[in-house]
Amino acid sequence: MDRHDRAARRARLRLVGIGVVTAAAVAAGSGALLHGLDDDGKNTKPGAAPTATTGPGPESSPSPSATNTLTPNTAKPIHLDKPTGQKDGASVGFPRHGYGPMSAAVYHLDELSVLDDDMVRRQLTVITARGSEGSIDKGVSEVRRLREQVGLPPSGGTPAGLTISTYVDAAQAWALNDDGSVVNVWMHYSRTATLPKGGPDDSPLKNQLADVVLIWEDGDWKITTDPKWVAKRFTPAPYNPDSPTSHKDGWKVVVRD
Repeated sequence: MDRHDRAARRARLRLVGIGVVTAAAVAAGSGALLHGLDDDGKNTKPGAAPTATTGPGPESSPSPSATNTLTPNTAKPIHLDKPTGQKDGASVGFPRHGYGPMSAAVYHLDELSVLDDDMVRRQLTVITARGSEGSIDKGVSEVRRLREQVGLPPSGGTPAGLTISTYVDAAQAWALNDDGSVVNVWMHYSRTATLPKGGPDDSPLKNQLADVVLIWEDGDWKITTDPKWVAKRFTPAPYNPDSPTSHKDGWKVVVRD
Protein backbone atom coordinates (compact mmCIF):
# COMPACT_ATOMS: atom_id res chain seq x y z
CA MET A 1 0.00 0.00 0.00
CA ASP A 2 1.60 3.30 -1.11
CA ARG A 3 1.51 6.63 0.69
CA HIS A 4 -1.60 7.85 -1.18
CA ASP A 5 -3.53 4.66 -0.40
CA ARG A 6 -2.61 4.93 3.27
CA ALA A 7 -3.70 8.57 3.38
CA ALA A 8 -6.98 7.77 1.66
CA ARG A 9 -7.74 4.87 3.97
CA ARG A 10 -6.82 6.89 7.06
CA ALA A 11 -9.01 9.77 5.94
CA ARG A 12 -11.94 7.46 5.23
CA LEU A 13 -11.74 5.76 8.61
CA ARG A 14 -11.52 9.04 10.48
CA LEU A 15 -14.25 10.69 8.44
CA VAL A 16 -16.69 7.88 9.04
CA GLY A 17 -15.59 7.14 12.58
CA ILE A 18 -16.00 10.61 14.01
CA GLY A 19 -19.08 11.36 11.95
CA VAL A 20 -18.00 14.76 10.70
CA VAL A 21 -18.74 14.35 7.01
CA THR A 22 -21.86 16.47 7.04
CA ALA A 23 -23.08 19.39 5.02
CA ALA A 24 -22.60 21.55 8.08
CA ALA A 25 -18.92 20.61 8.13
CA VAL A 26 -18.56 21.82 4.56
CA ALA A 27 -19.98 25.28 5.08
CA ALA A 28 -21.73 25.77 8.39
CA GLY A 29 -19.17 28.42 9.29
CA SER A 30 -21.09 30.81 7.04
CA GLY A 31 -23.96 30.71 9.51
CA ALA A 32 -26.42 30.40 6.65
CA LEU A 33 -24.97 28.39 3.77
CA LEU A 34 -25.99 24.95 4.97
CA HIS A 35 -27.61 24.80 8.37
CA GLY A 36 -27.86 22.17 11.08
CA LEU A 37 -31.02 21.53 13.05
CA ASP A 38 -29.57 22.95 16.24
CA ASP A 39 -29.55 26.55 14.98
CA ASP A 40 -31.63 29.07 16.92
CA GLY A 41 -34.02 31.66 15.55
CA LYS A 42 -35.81 29.60 12.92
CA ASN A 43 -39.50 30.03 12.24
CA THR A 44 -42.43 27.85 11.45
CA LYS A 45 -43.37 27.64 7.80
CA PRO A 46 -44.60 30.90 6.27
CA GLY A 47 -48.32 30.30 6.03
CA ALA A 48 -49.09 32.94 3.43
CA ALA A 49 -46.08 32.42 1.23
CA PRO A 50 -46.53 30.32 -1.91
CA THR A 51 -44.90 26.92 -1.85
CA ALA A 52 -41.90 26.57 -4.12
CA THR A 53 -42.66 22.92 -4.78
CA THR A 54 -45.64 23.62 -6.99
CA GLY A 55 -45.27 21.59 -10.15
CA PRO A 56 -45.00 23.05 -13.64
CA GLY A 57 -48.47 21.91 -14.66
CA PRO A 58 -51.90 21.08 -13.22
CA GLU A 59 -52.36 17.80 -11.40
CA SER A 60 -55.46 16.08 -10.08
CA SER A 61 -55.93 16.50 -6.34
CA PRO A 62 -56.21 13.38 -4.19
CA SER A 63 -59.25 12.91 -2.02
CA PRO A 64 -59.01 14.12 1.61
CA SER A 65 -58.91 10.53 2.88
CA ALA A 66 -56.09 9.66 0.50
CA THR A 67 -54.16 12.77 1.49
CA ASN A 68 -54.40 11.77 5.16
CA THR A 69 -52.74 8.42 4.50
CA LEU A 70 -50.13 9.40 1.92
CA THR A 71 -46.48 9.22 2.96
CA PRO A 72 -43.38 10.44 1.14
CA ASN A 73 -42.87 6.87 -0.09
CA THR A 74 -46.42 6.44 -1.39
CA ALA A 75 -46.99 9.94 -2.78
CA LYS A 76 -45.93 10.91 -6.28
CA PRO A 77 -42.19 11.72 -6.23
CA ILE A 78 -40.72 14.93 -7.58
CA HIS A 79 -38.71 14.61 -10.76
CA LEU A 80 -35.96 17.18 -10.44
CA ASP A 81 -35.20 19.60 -13.25
CA LYS A 82 -31.90 18.93 -14.94
CA PRO A 83 -29.33 21.72 -15.08
CA THR A 84 -28.47 23.10 -18.48
CA GLY A 85 -24.74 23.20 -17.79
CA GLN A 86 -21.78 23.01 -15.43
CA LYS A 87 -19.32 25.65 -14.34
CA ASP A 88 -16.31 24.99 -12.13
CA GLY A 89 -17.83 21.81 -10.73
CA ALA A 90 -21.26 23.29 -9.99
CA SER A 91 -24.48 22.70 -11.91
CA VAL A 92 -26.11 25.82 -13.38
CA GLY A 93 -29.16 26.69 -15.40
CA PHE A 94 -32.20 25.77 -13.32
CA PRO A 95 -35.73 27.02 -14.05
CA ARG A 96 -37.15 30.03 -12.25
CA HIS A 97 -40.46 28.36 -11.41
CA GLY A 98 -41.78 24.91 -10.51
CA TYR A 99 -39.15 22.68 -8.97
CA GLY A 100 -36.24 24.88 -10.08
CA PRO A 101 -35.06 26.04 -6.63
CA MET A 102 -35.42 22.60 -5.09
CA SER A 103 -33.52 21.05 -7.99
CA ALA A 104 -30.70 23.59 -7.65
CA ALA A 105 -30.36 22.97 -3.91
CA VAL A 106 -30.27 19.20 -4.33
CA TYR A 107 -27.72 19.23 -7.14
CA HIS A 108 -25.52 21.68 -5.27
CA LEU A 109 -25.49 19.62 -2.07
CA ASP A 110 -24.80 16.44 -4.04
CA GLU A 111 -21.86 18.11 -5.77
CA LEU A 112 -20.17 20.20 -3.06
CA SER A 113 -16.67 18.96 -2.37
CA VAL A 114 -16.08 17.85 1.20
CA LEU A 115 -12.26 17.73 1.28
CA ASP A 116 -10.95 19.70 -1.71
CA ASP A 117 -10.65 23.33 -0.58
CA ASP A 118 -9.80 24.67 -4.05
CA MET A 119 -12.75 22.89 -5.63
CA VAL A 120 -15.24 24.04 -3.01
CA ARG A 121 -14.06 27.64 -3.45
CA ARG A 122 -14.70 27.44 -7.18
CA GLN A 123 -18.08 25.79 -6.66
CA LEU A 124 -19.23 28.29 -4.05
CA THR A 125 -18.06 31.21 -6.17
CA VAL A 126 -20.41 30.05 -8.93
CA ILE A 127 -23.47 29.43 -6.76
CA THR A 128 -23.23 32.27 -4.21
CA ALA A 129 -25.28 35.45 -4.61
CA ARG A 130 -23.90 38.97 -4.60
CA GLY A 131 -23.52 40.32 -1.10
CA SER A 132 -22.93 36.85 0.36
CA GLU A 133 -19.35 36.39 -0.84
CA GLY A 134 -18.05 36.31 2.72
CA SER A 135 -19.58 32.88 3.11
CA ILE A 136 -17.21 31.53 0.45
CA ASP A 137 -14.08 32.09 2.56
CA LYS A 138 -15.86 30.68 5.59
CA GLY A 139 -16.89 27.60 3.64
CA VAL A 140 -13.32 27.06 2.46
CA SER A 141 -12.08 27.49 6.03
CA GLU A 142 -14.49 24.80 7.18
CA VAL A 143 -13.18 22.37 4.57
CA ARG A 144 -9.61 23.09 5.65
CA ARG A 145 -10.55 22.58 9.28
CA LEU A 146 -12.15 19.26 8.38
CA ARG A 147 -9.01 18.21 6.49
CA GLU A 148 -6.93 18.86 9.58
CA GLN A 149 -9.37 16.90 11.72
CA VAL A 150 -8.85 13.82 9.57
CA GLY A 151 -5.07 14.14 9.48
CA LEU A 152 -4.59 15.83 6.11
CA PRO A 153 -2.69 19.04 5.28
CA PRO A 154 -4.97 22.09 5.55
CA SER A 155 -5.04 22.64 1.79
CA GLY A 156 -5.19 20.11 -1.01
CA GLY A 157 -7.33 17.76 -3.00
CA THR A 158 -9.19 14.64 -1.96
CA PRO A 159 -6.68 11.83 -1.29
CA ALA A 160 -6.15 9.56 -4.28
CA GLY A 161 -8.55 6.64 -4.25
CA LEU A 162 -10.99 8.15 -1.76
CA THR A 163 -14.50 8.81 -3.06
CA ILE A 164 -17.06 10.72 -1.00
CA SER A 165 -20.61 10.63 -2.31
CA THR A 166 -23.59 12.67 -1.12
CA TYR A 167 -27.12 11.65 -2.08
CA VAL A 168 -30.25 13.66 -1.35
CA ASP A 169 -33.35 11.46 -1.33
CA ALA A 170 -36.04 13.88 -0.09
CA ALA A 171 -36.61 17.61 0.12
CA GLN A 172 -39.14 20.35 0.73
CA ALA A 173 -39.10 24.00 -0.30
CA TRP A 174 -41.06 27.08 0.72
CA ALA A 175 -40.96 30.60 -0.63
CA LEU A 176 -39.90 33.30 1.81
CA ASN A 177 -41.45 36.18 -0.12
CA ASP A 178 -44.59 36.81 -2.17
CA ASP A 179 -43.15 36.35 -5.66
CA GLY A 180 -41.21 33.17 -4.83
CA SER A 181 -37.82 34.65 -5.73
CA VAL A 182 -36.35 33.66 -2.34
CA VAL A 183 -36.78 30.07 -1.23
CA ASN A 184 -35.73 27.98 1.77
CA VAL A 185 -34.98 24.37 0.81
CA TRP A 186 -34.53 21.57 3.31
CA MET A 187 -32.92 18.29 2.27
CA HIS A 188 -32.60 14.80 3.73
CA TYR A 189 -29.44 13.05 2.61
CA SER A 190 -26.85 10.36 3.21
CA ARG A 191 -23.10 10.38 2.64
CA THR A 192 -20.64 7.56 2.04
CA ALA A 193 -16.85 7.40 1.85
CA THR A 194 -15.35 4.50 -0.08
CA LEU A 195 -12.09 3.25 -1.57
CA PRO A 196 -11.85 1.57 -5.00
CA LYS A 197 -10.74 -1.71 -3.42
CA GLY A 198 -12.46 -1.20 -0.10
CA GLY A 199 -15.97 -2.24 -1.07
CA PRO A 200 -19.09 -0.45 0.12
CA ASP A 201 -18.99 1.87 3.10
CA ASP A 202 -20.03 -0.12 6.17
CA SER A 203 -20.65 3.03 8.23
CA PRO A 204 -22.33 5.58 5.95
CA LEU A 205 -23.87 8.71 7.37
CA LYS A 206 -27.64 8.46 7.16
CA ASN A 207 -30.66 10.58 8.07
CA GLN A 208 -28.81 13.87 7.73
CA LEU A 209 -30.59 17.22 7.26
CA ALA A 210 -29.31 20.41 5.70
CA ASP A 211 -30.97 23.55 4.41
CA VAL A 212 -30.13 26.50 2.22
CA VAL A 213 -31.70 29.83 1.30
CA LEU A 214 -31.69 30.53 -2.44
CA ILE A 215 -32.41 33.74 -4.32
CA TRP A 216 -33.17 34.13 -8.02
CA GLU A 217 -30.31 36.23 -9.42
CA ASP A 218 -28.92 36.70 -12.93
CA GLY A 219 -31.08 33.94 -14.34
CA ASP A 220 -30.26 31.22 -11.82
CA TRP A 221 -30.70 30.19 -8.18
CA LYS A 222 -27.90 31.37 -5.89
CA ILE A 223 -27.14 30.86 -2.20
CA THR A 224 -27.81 33.93 -0.08
CA THR A 225 -26.76 34.64 3.49
CA ASP A 226 -28.63 37.95 3.65
CA PRO A 227 -29.79 38.20 7.30
CA LYS A 228 -33.19 39.48 6.14
CA TRP A 229 -33.92 36.15 4.47
CA VAL A 230 -31.96 33.89 6.82
CA ALA A 231 -34.16 35.13 9.68
CA LYS A 232 -37.21 33.76 7.85
CA ARG A 233 -35.94 30.20 7.59
CA PHE A 234 -38.46 27.63 8.77
CA THR A 235 -38.19 24.49 10.86
CA PRO A 236 -39.47 21.32 9.17
CA ALA A 237 -40.95 18.27 10.85
CA PRO A 238 -38.57 15.30 11.08
CA TYR A 239 -38.36 13.29 7.88
CA ASN A 240 -39.79 9.78 7.90
CA PRO A 241 -40.48 8.24 4.47
CA ASP A 242 -43.34 6.17 5.88
CA SER A 243 -45.02 8.92 7.90
CA PRO A 244 -48.20 10.75 6.83
CA THR A 245 -47.05 13.60 9.08
CA SER A 246 -43.90 14.02 7.00
CA HIS A 247 -45.97 14.12 3.82
CA LYS A 248 -48.34 16.72 5.24
CA ASP A 249 -45.35 18.79 6.34
CA GLY A 250 -44.16 19.00 2.73
CA TRP A 251 -41.45 16.35 2.46
CA LYS A 252 -41.21 14.86 -1.04
CA VAL A 253 -39.09 12.03 -2.40
CA VAL A 254 -36.86 13.40 -5.15
CA VAL A 255 -35.66 11.50 -8.20
CA ARG A 256 -33.18 12.35 -10.93
CA ASP A 257 -34.20 11.36 -14.46
